[in-house]
Amino acid sequence: MVALVRTTAARLHLKLLPRARNTLRSLLRFFPQRYGSTTTGKLASHGFASMAAMSSFPPQRYHYFLVLDFEATCDKPQIHPQEIIEFPILKLNGRTMEIESTFHMYVQPVVHPQLTPFCTELTGIIQAMVDGQPSLQQVLERVDEWMAKEGLLDPSVKSIFVTCGDWDLKVMLPGQCQYLGLPVADYFKQWINLKKAYSFAMGSWPKNGLLDMNKGLNLQHIGRPHSGIDDCKNIANIMKTLAHRGFIFKQTSKPF
Repeated sequence: MVALVRTTAARLHLKLLPRARNTLRSLLRFFPQRYGSTTTGKLASHGFASMAAMSSFPPQRYHYFLVLDFEATCDKPQIHPQEIIEFPILKLNGRTMEIESTFHMYVQPVVHPQLTPFCTELTGIIQAMVDGQPSLQQVLERVDEWMAKEGLLDPSVKSIFVTCGDWDLKVMLPGQCQYLGLPVADYFKQWINLKKAYSFAMGSWPKNGLLDMNKGLNLQHIGRPHSGIDDCKNIANIMKTLAHRGFIFKQTSKPF
């Protein structure tokens, strides 16, 4: 009886296999350009991964996430105006959630050129790391060059900045640019606040920022707290973990 079932199954398999092949050939003939080379080329140009790699993440709304976390001059009581002294950006692929490129520069403060001991203790940035570095205007010009080189200024490429809170792009950058009389590029005017995204996904507000988010997701903290580049790496790791759980990231900032 077992032999008879196996023989029948084998014959059925042989009959169905040619039909499946013929169906596949017909589909390929019907969609040769549209779903073959053209779409694959577009996906590749946006840095999309293979279908196998993409299958573990839900489709996101953006091709790239630009993770940003400023460090600025500070003291107790707070000094005014504060000035950006570390300017890091990680380019995160929206399909693989892997880091593809890094922009990282230190910035020379001009109003308060001497870092305070409190600032150095908090951020790990010492005076020698900012002395002789480009001004904010020069760094912003290099950011624009990097954005262009990475294809992020292409209108067909959707990207958005991601920050841990609203301070970086709602307060710090526009405030310093206003003080210095510098324009703010449009791409800095919309962003995702990771704290809000995390609260939507997990149902609780991360009062202590990255530390709470890492703890809530059982992640090890990367590097030093209040190091701009290390904070960016933590943000990227948290985003990847949330994406693995099926979370879709959306813009949280309101239009200027």
